[in-house]
Order: sequence, then C-alpha cells, then structure tokens
Amino acid sequence: MKKILTATATMALLAGAAQAEDVKIGVILGFTGPLESITPAMGDGAEMAMAEVNAAGTLLGGANVVSVRADSTCIDASAATAAAERLITSDGVNAIMGADCSGVTGAILQNVARPNGVVMISPSATSPGLSTAEDDGLFFRTAPSDARQGVVMTEVIMDRGINEVALTYTNNDYGKGLADSFQAAFEAAGGTVTISVPHEDEKADYSAEVGTLASAGGEVLVVAGYTDKGGKAIIQGSLDSGAFDTFVLPDGMVGQQIVDDLGSGLDGSFGQFPGTDSEGAEIFVSLAEAAGFDGTGPFAAESYDAAALIMLAMQAAGSSASGDFKDHVMDVANAPGEQILPGELAKALEILANGGDVDYVGASAVELIGGGESAGNYREIEIGDGAINTVRFR
Repeated sequence: MKKILTATATMALLAGAAQAEDVKIGVILGFTGPLESITPAMGDGAEMAMAEVNAAGTLLGGANVVSVRADSTCIDASAATAAAERLITSDGVNAIMGADCSGVTGAILQNVARPNGVVMISPSATSPGLSTAEDDGLFFRTAPSDARQGVVMTEVIMDRGINEVALTYTNNDYGKGLADSFQAAFEAAGGTVTISVPHEDEKADYSAEVGTLASAGGEVLVVAGYTDKGGKAIIQGSLDSGAFDTFVLPDGMVGQQIVDDLGSGLDGSFGQFPGTDSEGAEIFVSLAEAAGFDGTGPFAAESYDAAALIMLAMQAAGSSASGDFKDHVMDVANAPGEQILPGELAKALEILANGGDVDYVGASAVELIGGGESAGNYREIEIGDGAINTVRFR
C-alpha cells in the first residue's frame, strides 16, 4: 500500500514514539558548501523513506527509525570526518546515508566507517576511484560511477554534432575523475579536447582560467564543477567576456538555483545527471510533492533508495548492526525477489520478515553491480526559459 506523507507527518513519524528500539541512520550531506542548493531535497528523500518505514511499524519487530543529520561540507575532508565521527561515537548511528561529494566520502570511508565497521551508502559520490577503494564490504552507492558518466556525456555532446570542446574541472577527486573519464571517452570517439584546466572553488576571480580556456577555443565549454561555487563563476565569467555561450553541465552542475542565478545566459546549455523514466521515478516524484519537496532534482531519488536499502538489508538480516546486514545489501537490491517500488517499503518489510526475497527497484531503478555500485541511468537535459528540461533518458 502506497502511503503519501505530508511534510508535517514525515517529521512526526521520524520523531516517533518509543518502540522496541531506535535505529539511527546518519544523513551526512553538504548542507553547506558548493552543493548546498541541491542537498535539502536529498536529505528529504532519505528521510521520506525512513518515515515510510516508521509508518509501517514492522522494521525489526517495531523499531523506530531516527534520522541524525550532519554536514559534510562537500569539500572539507577534515570537517566531514569529524562530523561522521560524531555520528558514530556520540549519536550511535547504525549506518550512514551519504556522504555526497567523492572526496569527503572517501575520507569518511577510510577514517571512520571502516575502523568502526559501519555501512555507508552514498547517493551521489561518483568518483571512479571509489570503485576500487578498500571498503571491507561496507560501502555502496546508488549513483553510477563517473566512468560511465564520461561515456554518456560523450554521447550527449556528439549526438549534437559537436566534436571540439574545452574542459574545466574542480580540482578534487570528483572533478579530476570525471574530467579524465570524459576526455578519454571523447577522444576515443574521435573528438578533440582543446584544453583541460583545473579550477579551485573558493577564488574571488576566475578571469585567468576563463582567458586560458578562451584562448584554446572549442565549440562549447564542459564544466565539471559545482553548481554553487567555481563552476558557476567560470560560466558567468565566460558569458561576461564572450568566451563561450554554451556550456555542458554534468551532474554536479545541475540545479534550479544556477538556472535562476544565471538566467537566460544558460539557455541552450545542456548536460546530464543520474535519472530514469521508470515507473518508480514517477511514483517518487508524486510522493515527494506530497511530502513538500522537489523530487525531480539531482540525487533526491538516489537518496531515498540509499536509505531504503539500508533498512531493507537490516530487515533481511534481522539486525541493525552493520556487521550483520552489510552482506544483505546486494541481496535486497537485486533479483531474485518481488520488485519493490517507492511507497512499497511496508510490503517489502513484510516479505522479508516472512523469509521471502525482494528485488528493490526503487526510485532510480537501482541495480547494484561489482563492488556495490549502481549500473546507472542518466537524464539528458537542456536549459531553456528558466527551466531544466528533460530531452531523453540514456
């Protein structure tokens, strides 16, 4: 039975009455920093899944799920590590939904999650380097690796007849990993990257970077950065100077705030971020609207799915201890079993309690492969008339 929850009901359910036990899930995202305009919906997505499970009342015989938020900052590994340490040592969380940006996610994994044996499921850390990171079977992600995004972005660009691009990337694990993946795929397909220029995210002036990019030329500028920081500033500088007028926006650059901030200057720019046109995605958007947040933005669906997988794996293991349920995450995410969509977590909990199997499809058509990462689907978008418009799915 699908349960549509208002925002007020969501908070009430998360507060919850005392039941058999409290299961605490840390939600660590960049609530401040270069992605702060898109993280509220990500946190809301995860907590909507928790509220849905609390409404069912059948997790581990009646446990109450409590969300404990922490700020990863997205870019400060020391601050993110300290915040995650507090989640585990002070708040006593059983698992972590997060983190968001790749660098801080890797830092938390190695410095906090592994030493304490705590499961992490990230909805948005996409660096290819995380695919081979030592994780003791504790780390999963519901967003695909940028190894795949580089190939998809190549297809998006070349399908528009564009064969020569300039490239800039934020100088961290996410930006470098995506830039390298994209350049390799684009050049292998016969395209030319005229220049690849890193940028820092806290500079007051980007005229030097814009000048270097302009001198190299290109039909469009690919900006593998962050929507609220350097990436946006480089686009503004390019528009002001006339260096470029069309921009390719990968996942970290897509958000309504940047469209609002840059206005018509972004018209005609395009890109992609993880997304699907599945039945589950449509249901999730409706549930999110009823709960009072926008479910169409980047990584909101993946956040719902990450939290859902944590709780379903707990139910499958009959335990909220990470050491017990970590080996069940892949089981509940994949076939065989009854397919589970958003709003059907109560049904999934019942099936698992009775010894059955579930194949969690969720809001993002998630399928975990390899070391526990998503196979991945992408939404191709184009900016026009102040909106992020869907072109197709890949």
